[in-house]
Amino acid sequence: MKNIMSYEEYLVKVKEGILTKDGKCPVTPVLKVLQGKWKSQVLYEFCVYDTVRFGQIKKDIPEITNTMLTTTLRELEDDGLIKRQQFNEIPPHVEYSFTELGKDMMPIFYAVMVFGFKHENDLKE
Repeated sequence: MKNIMSYEEYLVKVKEGILTKDGKCPVTPVLKVLQGKWKSQVLYEFCVYDTVRFGQIKKDIPEITNTMLTTTLRELEDDGLIKRQQFNEIPPHVEYSFTELGKDMMPIFYAVMVFGFKHENDLKE
């Protein structure tokens, strides 16, 4: 793993602008992956379950349509964050799980959870 700066170093360097060795912003690709109404909620389900089926995600996020859940899962698979495994059994079924890249996002969700608890009375639903 790369030697990542501490939070204290970040607070100083972010004012100057932090770029990758290619001169790009390291935050932009992450934000693009998380863009969309449902991606973060669906990704959170992968923090809850090691392996999950479509129906379980749909049950946990009842407001999402089947079409939107399918689209979101495909996008997350294309982004390399989740993997899809199809079982050609009777009855056939599909299971989804984090890839190693996806697992590396778990600390992000932990930080969001900490923020949520800290500010639960300050945030609107």
